Amino acid sequence: MPTQQQLKQAVAQAAIDYIRPHLVPGSIIGVGTGSTADCFIDLLTPFAGQFAGAVASSERTAQRLMQGGVKVFNLNDVETMPVYVDGADEINPALQMIKGGGGALTREKIVASVAREFVCIVDASKQVDVLGAFALPVEVLPMAVASVMRFARGIGGNPAVREGFVTDNGNVIVDIAGLSIADPAQLECTLNQLPGVVTNGIFARHSASVALVADPQGVRKLMARTV
Repeated sequence: MPTQQQLKQAVAQAAIDYIRPHLVPGSIIGVGTGSTADCFIDLLTPFAGQFAGAVASSERTAQRLMQGGVKVFNLNDVETMPVYVDGADEINPALQMIKGGGGALTREKIVASVAREFVCIVDASKQVDVLGAFALPVEVLPMAVASVMRFARGIGGNPAVREGFVTDNGNVIVDIAGLSIADPAQLECTLNQLPGVVTNGIFARHSASVALVADPQGVRKLMARTV
C-alpha cells in the first residue's frame, strides 16, 4: 500500500506529464502552495530552462521555485497563463474545492483566476461528496475578526483564529469548522461580501478544470460533474 507521500509524488508526476506541452519557450505557468505543490515544484525544476517561468501563489512557493532555477514573475506583469497547478484540502464531484490550509488562499485564488486551466492535484483522501469537513479558512483584516466570527457562529460554524499565523498579505485566518456546505458558490459569495473579509477558501466560482487524483490503483483524471 503506497504512503500518502508516495501518492503525492505520483500525482505530481502526472501533473508534469499533463502540462508538459505548456513547458515551452515564452510560456509562464501558475504554481500553487502546499505539500503536494511542493512535490510538483521539485519535479518541475529540471525543466526550468525550457519555459519562461512561473507565477507563485505564496512567498514560500516563490522561494522553492527560484531555488530550483525557475524564474518567478509578478502576476501584474502577466496577462494570461495556460495553466495553474495546485492542490486542495477538499474537492467535491463538481471539482469545487476548499483550499487555504497553508494560508495562501487569497493569492491562490488570484493566480487561478488568470489561468485558462486549473489543474487540481490531490490524493483520494481529499475527495468528498459535500465540502466542509475540513475547516473553511477565511482571510480577514484584523479589526474584522470578531464580526466575522459572530457571522460564522450564526450559520452554525465553529470559528477559531489560526494562532501564530499571519498571511503573506499581513492578515489573519479564521478557520470555520463544523459546516456542511450544500451550496459552495453561494456561501463563497456571501462570505466575500462581509466587511473585512479578503477572501475565503471556497473555490466554487473558480473551480478546477480537471482533477488528477492519486489512489493505490494509480492516478485518475476527473472532469467536473453536476452535483
